[in-house]
Amino acid sequence: MKVVILAGGFGTRIRDVADDIPKPMIPIGPYPILWHIMKLYARHGFNEFIICLGYKGKVIKDFFLNYEAYTRDITIKFGSGEVIYHNDHDESDWKVTLADTGLHTMTGGRIARIQKYVQDQDFMLTYGDGISDIDLNALLDFHKSHGKTLTVTGVRPPGRFGEMVGDENNQILEFNEKPQATEGRISGGFFIANPEIFNYLPDEESLVFEQEPMRNLVAKGELMMYKHDGFWQPMDTHREYRLLNSLYEKGNAPWIK
Repeated sequence: MKVVILAGGFGTRIRDVADDIPKPMIPIGPYPILWHIMKLYARHGFNEFIICLGYKGKVIKDFFLNYEAYTRDITIKFGSGEVIYHNDHDESDWKVTLADTGLHTMTGGRIARIQKYVQDQDFMLTYGDGISDIDLNALLDFHKSHGKTLTVTGVRPPGRFGEMVGDENNQILEFNEKPQATEGRISGGFFIANPEIFNYLPDEESLVFEQEPMRNLVAKGELMMYKHDGFWQPMDTHREYRLLNSLYEKGNAPWIK
């Protein structure tokens, strides 16, 4: 199953950490948060990625085009030009599609523009700025069990995100984007969608996935919630950047198993 990662936003709230790279490239330890997210999926057996690029997308392209040099020790023999790589990684089976989805395109428009890469298959979807210890195979099992169009992971963090209300069967009854105060679960990303999702996603630059498309899914009873009570943390602010790096540096990063 392919994994779509939204990595094109401007990341204005975290510019004080780094304003010369896109937010998904801000590091946790030596590697970008985007890499950590991809490693999470790969550990669960999902290693085919479609990355939706926008703001400073060339930086992300450069990272993957020079991936071996960025992630491994190297020896260069200047006479022959031979390059020897050390510190073997286990990403040799990864396949990464880097798709330019527009500089100013919103989340719904970005997803619409990668339809040709997922075609008629179910796919995973997440943001390029949040990490978790979620069991992705359990998420997939839940998605297959209900047969609805979209599954969203519901988590329990701070009250500045979009609140979801579900029934006893985990069908979403209400979705409110970023309420002033919230209780219960909020959207933690980590979606799974079937191809019907594209019926809710016209290719419009201004289309925000978390607004009209998700509300329409709720109205039709096509949005389900997978409950995750473990670790989940976005990296939207300098404080969250410090938190994630502190966990990594102390060897206590819950998303690494």
